[in-house]
Amino acid sequence: MILEALNYAATWPLTAKANRGAIRYSVNLWSRAGRCAKVWREHEENCQAAVRLAFADLKQRRTAVVLGSGLLRDVPILELGGTFDTVVLVDLVHLASVRLWLLAKGIRNVRLIERDLSGYDDLAGGRRPEPLAFLRQVPYLDFVVSANLLSQIGRGAGRQLAAEPAGRMPADALTHLIQAHLDGLAAIAAKTCLITDTDYTVIDRMGEVRETFDLMHGVVIPHVRQSWEWPVAPLGEESPDYRIVHKVVAV
Repeated sequence: MILEALNYAATWPLTAKANRGAIRYSVNLWSRAGRCAKVWREHEENCQAAVRLAFADLKQRRTAVVLGSGLLRDVPILELGGTFDTVVLVDLVHLASVRLWLLAKGIRNVRLIERDLSGYDDLAGGRRPEPLAFLRQVPYLDFVVSANLLSQIGRGAGRQLAAEPAGRMPADALTHLIQAHLDGLAAIAAKTCLITDTDYTVIDRMGEVRETFDLMHGVVIPHVRQSWEWPVAPLGEESPDYRIVHKVVAV
């Protein structure tokens, strides 16, 4: 708890006021990642391998952008930093622990940007969501990674929807926002790599499936190259009675 509190406190002044509400979620994820490091390792290695494969054949390696950079555990940031002239990390929150790690590793060609990548405000304002339109203004863009972000767009927007007056947002708002992210990636001229969890399953101690949930809200991910399971919450993490396993795909 002390380390979590310190990370939270150190991140607060470094984060824009509008995004401070997301600090607690990021700190909680950082804490869980530490507790579950052993069972998450294969997932993280698979993610990093998918990113490496995606940029392996690039002839130009000027600017790379990581959408949903988070804890930097699922992207090969040292290789990206050593391969590309500039690496841009985009997320709502960049924890103080992540900033310190980058400094300690001597990665000097990284730029941190705080940005809401959901497109929620556009949809709420009656506009067509184009959350990745800003990438058109990134100079010399050669590579874009969406790293375990897409499902979080749906979850975060779901929490916002719960607080909205009835009728303000379309009934299929989450589907719209997830599709907008996929459309944005498809419109990028640069090489892209999408990694996302698509659904989760709750399994009890006897191995019986108790619940499944579609994190894509009906949107189908095209051209899947690889898939694997991610034990997000092993037995005892959330409850002694069940574990939660997510399916992850790489495109």
